[in-house]
Amino acid sequence: MSLRDQIPEDLKTALRGKKSLDLSVLRMLQAAIKNREIDKKGELNDEEIVQVVSSEIKKRRDAIEEFTKVSREDAAEAEQLEINVLMKYMPEQLSEEEVASKVQELVAGSGAAGLKDLGIAMKVVMPALKGKADGKLINKYVREQLAKLEQG
Repeated sequence: MSLRDQIPEDLKTALRGKKSLDLSVLRMLQAAIKNREIDKKGELNDEEIVQVVSSEIKKRRDAIEEFTKVSREDAAEAEQLEINVLMKYMPEQLSEEEVASKVQELVAGSGAAGLKDLGIAMKVVMPALKGKADGKLINKYVREQLAKLEQG
């Protein structure tokens, strides 16, 4: 079943099961998808829907960071619960070890020689790992790999 069909079905299930958290998150997700469709002037495919979900997850991770800074653990927890609901619509996530090895492999093939070539390396790595790992984690491993290359 495509995400386009899955999300409304899950929304109905949440409504029947009186799952208020799932219901509010899925309604927000549908609104975000609809807004992106309006911007695009057409329907989104599954890959584009995953981008919307990823964007919503990133917003919540940023919010968690901010809430943690100001000691609002309750609000950070609520955001984390929303992320858990959204993660159901993301592709299988890679472990940190898998990300590290994939980054090492991709950076080696990119022709990048050091940190000055970060842009070149990221252009190769990001499309390959898009949606499969957090962007900050990918960036961290790319920088580490480029620093190793620079040192020789």
